[in-house]
Amino acid sequence: MKKQIINAETAPKAIGPYSHGNAFGDLIFTSGQLPVDGETGQVVEGGISAQSQKSLENLVSVLEAGGGNTETVLKTTCYLSDINDFAAFNAVYADFFGSDCPARSCFAVKDLPLGVLVEIEAIAHKA
Repeated sequence: MKKQIINAETAPKAIGPYSHGNAFGDLIFTSGQLPVDGETGQVVEGGISAQSQKSLENLVSVLEAGGGNTETVLKTTCYLSDINDFAAFNAVYADFFGSDCPARSCFAVKDLPLGVLVEIEAIAHKA
């Protein structure tokens, strides 16, 4: 069995030497998704709520390109640039996943690429 490299056409281009994700067997591993508009290449404005929504939308683009979707997400890892954004992030995240939220780790880090407020990665299985 060989890994499959995932490149989602609708997700923003990678800003470094990595792919959007990899699939191996029925599992999908995404790279961290930033709140960047895939068409403009610009970080979305509007604070933590808007950035969280865009990161999650970009995550779905990668999942779908790999054969998954929000219902197949097993675990996410979420990085915040400020732990004070935790409640606002949770509100967007809960709306996005509904009552079937995956396992998750979420913590604050010193800095994120491009000065963004949030980055989200996931492990999922193919639908």
